Amino acid sequence: MDQLALLFIVLLGAVISVPVGDRLGLPAPVLMTLLGIVLAVLDFVPNVDIPPELILPTLLPPLLYAAVRRTSWRQFSANRRPIFLLAVALVFVTTVCVAAVAHTIVPGLPLAAAVALGALVAPPDPVAATAVAGQLGLPRRLVSILEGEGLFNDVTAIVLYHVAIAAAVSGEFSAWHAGLDLVLSAVVAVAVGMALGWGANRLLGLLEDATLQIGLTLLVPYASYVLAEELHGSGVLAVLTTALFLAEYAADADDVMTRLAGHTVWDVVDTLVTGVAFGLVGLELHNAIRTASSHWSELLAWAGVVVAVVVFVRLLWLLPASWLTNRLHASRNYEEDIPTGWRETVVMWWSGMRGVASVALALAVPLKTDSGAPFPNRDEIVFIAFGVIMVTLVVQGLTLPWLVKRLGVRADTEREQEFERELAVRAAKAAKRRLREIESVEDLPDELSELMQRRAFEIGLRINPQIGDEERREAHEYRVRRLKRVRRIQGEMLSAARHAVLAARSEPGADPEIVDRVLRHLDVRSLR
Repeated sequence: MDQLALLFIVLLGAVISVPVGDRLGLPAPVLMTLLGIVLAVLDFVPNVDIPPELILPTLLPPLLYAAVRRTSWRQFSANRRPIFLLAVALVFVTTVCVAAVAHTIVPGLPLAAAVALGALVAPPDPVAATAVAGQLGLPRRLVSILEGEGLFNDVTAIVLYHVAIAAAVSGEFSAWHAGLDLVLSAVVAVAVGMALGWGANRLLGLLEDATLQIGLTLLVPYASYVLAEELHGSGVLAVLTTALFLAEYAADADDVMTRLAGHTVWDVVDTLVTGVAFGLVGLELHNAIRTASSHWSELLAWAGVVVAVVVFVRLLWLLPASWLTNRLHASRNYEEDIPTGWRETVVMWWSGMRGVASVALALAVPLKTDSGAPFPNRDEIVFIAFGVIMVTLVVQGLTLPWLVKRLGVRADTEREQEFERELAVRAAKAAKRRLREIESVEDLPDELSELMQRRAFEIGLRINPQIGDEERREAHEYRVRRLKRVRRIQGEMLSAARHAVLAARSEPGADPEIVDRVLRHLDVRSLR
């Protein structure tokens, strides 16, 4: 088997893992990691030959962009306190604790290398957290915090990692320069992200074709990441900034086809890249196995201690942080989403799975220092990092659904339904308001005006039937049944039309482009 065949197997697994995970009640990323582990131990499967420096730039930009599309700047702003406590403060605390323990238990491990180990295992994976939590029906406030933590903690961890690696390689460290690098990295990233977001927004307005617009959105995350890294900024933060800018300003309410097609394309990209990313996590297991071939017992013991530190530091941090946030929330009128009890705090604790970023950073540890000497304890660092990744991702990922069910943590469906009703009422009122504006400038017949009034109300009623009284709901349900019947018959008619047009494609003298153009017209008509 060659590398290309292995890639196709992983891509196929990414597609199949979604329905299998739904049927088994298990997260697809965890299943892909298990598939990667199985492939890694098979003799006929080749070792993955991807330069470590290409893993993050290849996988992270589309994953981050896809994740940000599901949220908004307003949501991040509302949850800035808990996100800061998790994405910045907790990453620092975890890095310090892991570095202190590793420096103590691993013989000859320099402090700078220990800090690099702490930084690369500190950030929970944003894709793992959102993919796992999103399938479990958790309260939206928990998903929002996990998304925010996962998206921003990589920024802190990667900067700490680079500072520690530079100190280990050069043998020099300056706290002043490290702090300055952190600030400059963030400033450059935000500037690049805003500039590219603004430029992409203007360019999207000039491109009228949906295919070209979606193609541009596929390129923008990579451009943002690479440009920020070239200017010594944080590529992760640049992608987040660009994605948030476009989500805020590039949405055109009337561009229906681009929005529908864009959602479909990005769902496909998200599924495939996520599958490849977590398959890669499992496939890279051979590095850890090769490292441990000489002294299994010591390495397993060290990895076990670091796993315990990573897991329990998160718990010990979350308990007082949640209490403090609740106190601040109770004493002031904050709009942020917070865990509302110890059960939700425990679920947040157990959701701290490591993944793609930790793998890439572990593999990117240099082989040699500036003096030409081997990087101190590189093999031990790689093995311990993979121990943390495998335990947190596989063990926590497989047991999180059971834990959520056991604790009875569920989404607040009443609150979600109430918000949906509010949006339905808002949509209906907007439609009626626009109808009155039209009636003020156009002379509409009474029967047409009455029909449009009913259609305006039905806009909201179709979103949420609960906004109408019983009589209107019954009338609406009758019209829905009638409409379904009409659409069924119309669908069969359009299907016959499509078959007839498609059959013409193989006839002598038929122009395939004209046939495809007519088919697109029929396909669009089917969506109405």
